[in-house]
Amino acid sequence: MKPFLLKWFQTMQVSWSNLMVYKLNFFLQIIGPMLVFFFIKLSLWSSIYGGYDYVKIGGYTLSEMLSYHLWVMIAGMIIMSSTASNLSEDIRLGKISSYLIYPFSFWEFHAAKYLARQVIQIIIALITIISCYFLLDRLYIAFEPVSLAIGFFVALLAGYYWFAANYLIGILAFWLDETWTIMVGLQIMTYFFSGAIIPLELFPETMVEILYWTPFPYISFVPAKILMGHIPPLLPVIGILSFWSLFITLISYLVWRKGLSLYTAAGM
Repeated sequence: MKPFLLKWFQTMQVSWSNLMVYKLNFFLQIIGPMLVFFFIKLSLWSSIYGGYDYVKIGGYTLSEMLSYHLWVMIAGMIIMSSTASNLSEDIRLGKISSYLIYPFSFWEFHAAKYLARQVIQIIIALITIISCYFLLDRLYIAFEPVSLAIGFFVALLAGYYWFAANYLIGILAFWLDETWTIMVGLQIMTYFFSGAIIPLELFPETMVEILYWTPFPYISFVPAKILMGHIPPLLPVIGILSFWSLFITLISYLVWRKGLSLYTAAGM
């Protein structure tokens, strides 16, 4: 067990070194989302509401809507941190041949990289929460430790689903020259149906009932609402996220085995 865990930790250390090598990039990852919130979302929703906090849209006042989008941003830092671009490139260019002789599977290698990035993203999310707490009206960033802990837990579960979905799309490179179009399509669908653009209360009720059986609401809407202090029954949330995560992981395993049987190391 110790050598197995050591392999994971060493892979994570390499990933941390790669992520931290460009200090400016790391700094922009911290301030970038806050700048987007201040200069785009804050001004956009203030304009929509006309600057009046007593106006309600979908049951949200201006301060509640800004609080919602602030928590959506923070949840997104943890959940949507992985991409499939490098993974598909490794397959398309034949770079996975080296991984096949490692005592560490291709999935384990990318899972370790994902965990390493998650640690960084959690730190960035916490820095963002603390910064916004002091820079903004505390009404927007008010939180309770219990809500914060449960929200982060749900965000981590959703983060694994996002990693699994990215991994599945990435290994489709066994059959496709480019997978970025599928990834862009998934991102667009996720941003819209997850409530990242507008809360689900503004969607048709029938659509929302259907969406709750998909992973989309658990990417933005549900974690943000939990972080705001509105904690739903957790068993259905954990159950649906776990189902989709395990289902996609199983499909990925089958796709990987089928793709590997066709792999010819083209590009080597």
